[in-house]
Amino acid sequence: MRENTDVQNAQKKLQEVNKALESGMFVLARSILQKTPACDVALLLESSPPTNRKILWSLTDHDQQGEILDELNEDAKDSIIALMDATNIASATEGMDTDDLASILRGIPDSLYRAVLENMDAQDRHRVEQALSYPEDTAGSLMNTDTITLRPDVSIDVVLRYLRLKGELPEATDTLYVVNEQDQLIGDVPLSTLLTVSPSLSVAQVMNNKTEMLQVEMDDGEIAKLFERHDWISAPVVDHEKHLLGRITIDDVVDIIREDAEHSMMGMAGMDDDEDTYAPVFSSAKRRTVWLAINLMAAFIAASVSNMFEATLEQMATLAILMTIVPSMGGIAGNQTLALVIRGLAVGHIGNSNTRWLIGKEAAIGLINGMIWATLVATAVTLWKGDITVGLIIAGAMFINLSVAGIAGATIPLIMHKYKIDPALAGGMALTTLTDVIGLFSFLGMATLVLKV
Repeated sequence: MRENTDVQNAQKKLQEVNKALESGMFVLARSILQKTPACDVALLLESSPPTNRKILWSLTDHDQQGEILDELNEDAKDSIIALMDATNIASATEGMDTDDLASILRGIPDSLYRAVLENMDAQDRHRVEQALSYPEDTAGSLMNTDTITLRPDVSIDVVLRYLRLKGELPEATDTLYVVNEQDQLIGDVPLSTLLTVSPSLSVAQVMNNKTEMLQVEMDDGEIAKLFERHDWISAPVVDHEKHLLGRITIDDVVDIIREDAEHSMMGMAGMDDDEDTYAPVFSSAKRRTVWLAINLMAAFIAASVSNMFEATLEQMATLAILMTIVPSMGGIAGNQTLALVIRGLAVGHIGNSNTRWLIGKEAAIGLINGMIWATLVATAVTLWKGDITVGLIIAGAMFINLSVAGIAGATIPLIMHKYKIDPALAGGMALTTLTDVIGLFSFLGMATLVLKV
């Protein structure tokens, strides 16, 4: 409900800004944008066609531009960065969190990237070079370096006085990390502990020495699972020698979960999860053409099966009317299993120890569904066409296709996952092609043999 309200408010604000622009009231439009949070300005930019987007960006508050860039999706971010030179990018991203800064610079051309680095101060340059040295979508590329560390021999009173002098804590700080003289992580002290223990105690006496650590090369999907399982707000990132490198916070993990969800949803349509709704026509058409070509090839494969039985179809029109039912039912049943297995893989429920049981279960479900729907469809077709033979043919084809669909829906994503192919992107197409081919071949093949047409 809150999300819908936020979107509605943003759309209302977009209408106000567009009305001001159409009236030539640029000062009013600038005033509205400057009073709008960065996340809402990003939504306004993402909701605007390229021409309006350029004008809106020129009216944004310069001091807010870094936050706005951080909130934009990849395609919209690229279109905005294309409007900026190296000096503007360096200025807009000054002081930004390391992971956000790396995310912005990772996608820009090398020549622009080098120019931006030259315009950065030494501290920001060092931070971003370190972050970009780690592979994308790993703990190293996601972590922030804004950690507060403690020595085990200092007293709680000293820590509290230090925090008061510091004046503020990094965002999403719930824990302070304890390191030894070699900067190796040896424990942590939650803020709640600092506030409730005696100030005379030392850090070593109150610290938790069983701190959960994230390895710097850990995949972002594994990180999200750990945060979900343990309800973390933040977690430290270390190298193989347990040197503290930084921390990952819950806001970073929320972004990971959202991006994974968008990737699965858009991937099933063969599209980039960061596809810009208002991207240029030719750019969008080019991206979609590739997937349409792949799907066309799959459709030709299914059509070739029908072509094999052209003589049968010419002699009995009833078969042409009924032939779409079997592959359609198989596709739906298979996609139900496919979605279940993809979700299981994503959340870590499926591993080597239980895949055989899962395939057996889905095969059994396919058999049961095959028997139920074969009986129902055979009855309906027999009553409709008055021909029990055609009813029995479609029943046999339905049973075969639903049984195969259950097994295929489970095995296709498992095989793709094993060979590092994203099942959310290619699983649906592979399954649909298989169920179309099996459904048509079984139905028309049985009709040819039984009816001898």
